[in-house]
Amino acid sequence: MTTVVIIVAVALVAACALALLYARQTGGHGIRRRFGPEYDRTVARHHGDTKAAERELHERLKRHRSLHERPLTSEARAQYADRWTRIEGSFVDAPQQAVAEADALLAGLARELGFPDGEDFGEQSAALSVHHAEHVNGYRRVHAAKSGDGGTEDMREAMLEARGLFDVLVSNGTDQPVRRHPHPVEGSGRA
Repeated sequence: MTTVVIIVAVALVAACALALLYARQTGGHGIRRRFGPEYDRTVARHHGDTKAAERELHERLKRHRSLHERPLTSEARAQYADRWTRIEGSFVDAPQQAVAEADALLAGLARELGFPDGEDFGEQSAALSVHHAEHVNGYRRVHAAKSGDGGTEDMREAMLEARGLFDVLVSNGTDQPVRRHPHPVEGSGRA
């Protein structure tokens, strides 16, 4: 009987050791899967150093994993959707102003949902990347485009990409779709 117990104990220890070894070897795959395009962006920012990028992403997870998004009321959702629609509608006449307003709207929406204050863009976008990695780049593009260094087409593309994050944030766990109105921002490439 003791021989069976010893064999089972050794087998369990071996299985745990193999699982730990596998987890260490594939650790980057889990973080890569979680962060998607944000993983690639971070590796590029670290000049291809995947270990440094993964350390940064693990630190983000530690800092922001426990954030719990607060739900918006139906009224707040409708107000944000209306504001976004007005911003998109103003793009043709004032693209740079529309981009700046979209940036401010996203910062305020994220803050209302429980993310860090938009005064520190880096901290807020890092927290958003933990919870919305697939969409955070749109926010970064709008934030960068508000300087007006790029052309109107760059601003239009930034607005379109940022709308993905807006839609995810404003729907924030509800099954109600965000109201969408086609606007010139979506146009045929012209703005």
